[in-house]
Parts: sequence; C-alpha cells; structure tokens
Amino acid sequence: MTQHTQKNKIQNNQAKANVSNLKRDEKILVVSKNKLFPEEVPAGFKPMISFDEYENIITQHKEFLWRSEMETNQSYKQICPYLVFSFQDRFFIMQRKSSASEQRLKNKYSFGIGGHIREEDITNKNMVDWAHREFHEEVNYTGSFTVQPLGILNDESNDVGKVHTGFVFLLKGNSSDISIRSELKHGQLLTLEECAKHQENMETWSQLVFEFLKQKV
Repeated sequence: MTQHTQKNKIQNNQAKANVSNLKRDEKILVVSKNKLFPEEVPAGFKPMISFDEYENIITQHKEFLWRSEMETNQSYKQICPYLVFSFQDRFFIMQRKSSASEQRLKNKYSFGIGGHIREEDITNKNMVDWAHREFHEEVNYTGSFTVQPLGILNDESNDVGKVHTGFVFLLKGNSSDISIRSELKHGQLLTLEECAKHQENMETWSQLVFEFLKQKV
C-alpha cells in the first residue's frame, strides 16, 4: 500500500467515524430492498391481514446500520412501525414543528406514531410487540388499547419514501388521555372530517392512510 493510498484510507475511516458519532445518529433496523421485496415492490398503501411473511424476512435479513448513511442509500429500506391511534370516532393527528430533525417533513401533519427500530428495541420477532414499545416511547397514555394490523406503506415517489417502509397498525384505545412526549411535534384527537382540513399538509404516508381510513373505518 502506498503512502498516498494509506492516507486516503485513514481519511475515509475518519470521515465514517465522524458520521457515526453525530449527536443524532444511531444504528437502526434496515433490510436490503431486494430482500424485503424479492418479487414486486408495493406502491403506496397495501392493505393486508398478516405480517408473518415480512416478519420472517426481517428476522432473516435484518441489519443495523447508521441512520445518517441509510437516509441516502436507496438499496436499503428503513423499517418503521406506523401506529394510528383512535378513540371512539376520533384519530390522533400530530403536527411536526419547523425544528424537526427531518427537514423534509417539517410542519407536516401525521397519523404515524412510532419511528425507527434500534437493536435494543427487538426482544422478539413479533411486530405487534414492536408496536407496543414504540407507542409507549413516543406518547404519554394512561389507558389500554388493542392492536390491529392494517397494511404496509411503501412510497417511491419522494426521497423519504424511497428509503423507508412502514408497517401500519390501528390502535383502538379506551381513553382520550394521550399526548406526545417529543417537543418536536404536538397532537390532538380529531374526527376524520376534521382531519380532512389538514389533508393537503399531511406527509405522504398519512395522506395514503387517510384515504384508506375514510373508506374502511
């Protein structure tokens, strides 16, 4: 190895180390896009009854890689539980603030409670358990709820969607006492008719879920 090559290698390693040590960086659950979708890549929101097939794929092919690197790597999909909370005829909708770390989603409205999965979050391969954990990490809630799988979100029409895949669950609660933990957004319970006022300013995933909810719930 020449001195010049060795110097470049050291610089590249240092650059990777700097990225890895960013304050907001973390290793998250990802799966190769080709492994997650070996046949057909779903488009938009795909309703489905069981997540068993995807749970098996994720269990077999999961990796934990730096989020900063995955945000622009379209050969991987970041796996995200997307939890929609309802109480009676109202749904919990949140608005991200302008100071949100994901600038592509700032000020947008969202139904999706939850986020990226870290290695320490996984105690088994059951996505319903992941949903419970993510829900309690993201919100303050005093009641109980049931969990119903709704479908999968995969939208390739924008940069955010190209590197994320969401697994959507409907959480039916028995209490309206719910609030967001994060300072980067706030939330409220609204009917679907009231949510419609914010549809144009919803993130893409929420627009897709909203259209489904209007027809099915």
